[in-house]
Amino acid sequence: MIEQIGVRQLREMIVGGERLLLLDVRQPWEHETARLPESVLIPLNELPERLDEIEPQAGTVVVCYCHHGVRSLSAAAILGDAGIRAVSLAGGIDAWSVAIDPDVPRY
Repeated sequence: MIEQIGVRQLREMIVGGERLLLLDVRQPWEHETARLPESVLIPLNELPERLDEIEPQAGTVVVCYCHHGVRSLSAAAILGDAGIRAVSLAGGIDAWSVAIDPDVPRY
């Protein structure tokens, strides 16, 4: 089972200074429209071929996110199969826009 975290939990992690790697698995146009600060874009369809680009330091939590939280579940599973611990952001960037930061555009 893929671990999920909520947007409020992610916000607490960011504010608390936890080591995070925010992995956006949407398409480039989506990333340009709305994104979390300092996130890395690797579209889900490219992820299996680009796993070598994800090298989290010890103690870093990889948080996968997408629009509503579906693609990020797949991304976290792909990373898990590759031996990288990752979690999925439940509700995605849309939930972040609604609950945390209304300045992040909804689409």
